[in-house]
Amino acid sequence: MIFTMNRVWKTGEWEKIMENRLKLSVVIPCRNEVNHITDCVESVLNAAAFMSADVSVYVVDGKSDDGTIEKIEELHHKYPNVQLLVNEKQLTPFAFNIGIKANQDFDYLIIVGSRHILSENYFSEGINTFTQYPEVWCVGGTVNNVFINDTGRVIAAAMATTFGMGLGNFRTMKNSGFVDTIGTPIYPKKVFTEIGYFDEDLVRNQDDEFNFRVTQAGGKIYHNHLISVRYFVRGSYQGLWRQFFQYGYWKVYVNRKHKSVTTLRQLVPPLFVLYLSVSLLLFLVSIKLGVLALIPLLFYVIFAVFFALRAAGKKENVGFFSVLLTFPVLHISYGLGYLKGILDFVLLKKKPSEKQKRLSR
Repeated sequence: MIFTMNRVWKTGEWEKIMENRLKLSVVIPCRNEVNHITDCVESVLNAAAFMSADVSVYVVDGKSDDGTIEKIEELHHKYPNVQLLVNEKQLTPFAFNIGIKANQDFDYLIIVGSRHILSENYFSEGINTFTQYPEVWCVGGTVNNVFINDTGRVIAAAMATTFGMGLGNFRTMKNSGFVDTIGTPIYPKKVFTEIGYFDEDLVRNQDDEFNFRVTQAGGKIYHNHLISVRYFVRGSYQGLWRQFFQYGYWKVYVNRKHKSVTTLRQLVPPLFVLYLSVSLLLFLVSIKLGVLALIPLLFYVIFAVFFALRAAGKKENVGFFSVLLTFPVLHISYGLGYLKGILDFVLLKKKPSEKQKRLSR
């Protein structure tokens, strides 16, 4: 084994990096991200330079109209290995597949959100994980939420808690370990040979569904806390509500396709919404029953207060009440979306709503 800058490389892997240079293909789906795309792309190039790898970057743009295309063209002139591809469908899974199919000569492929800034060791440490754990087919890192305004600051604080995002969610993990899905994933080339491409029927949750197929095929997914991305969260509650409503809605579509509930934590928000609805109805039947039904809600409030206090204490200029009110936005929007999905996909056997294909920007 070889030790370099606190990293351990198996015999043969480091030699390949230094002599043959690993080939990386990076796919960045993008639409109207003029304020973020340059920093994102340059963080990708820095991470590739950090490990002396050859990298091809494909920014797959969904016909932006805010100046993003001009920014990408500037990046291409400065860095010829940065290419602009057009996503006529303007939907995320099409962007993924366009970028993947653009280049078949790679060792590893990485999908990076246009609002993500990679740590410089993202590729080196991430790829080292595959040498340490041969059973791993997908690696990702820690998400450090950042904000673009005061509302985003509060949302970021709420999303950094296990109460806000759920136990076992990679977004709140502090240590390395196996997970059921991951953001900003690194895949070895064999994955696409084994399970194909992203499901283009899915506007949301296409990455969760793809990673579910990874685990179904026998691969494992690993969260490496030594690597990280900075993610610029939504800056409005309206956008946050729409985003999480769509997460819940499309999760049911994934479940129906696979005839399986992919994770148990996804059931908590819809059950919470159902509980709130039943509690209100019980008041119409009996005041006593209604009051008894509020006991679980009391525990919800206690947990919300506890985690809101912790979040506000850790972050400057984050108000306790603002974080406290953000939790039900996350939970109720997801829960309502999930129940809407059950109604549309399970009970009525409908196709996905065109309204829920709209981006949540």
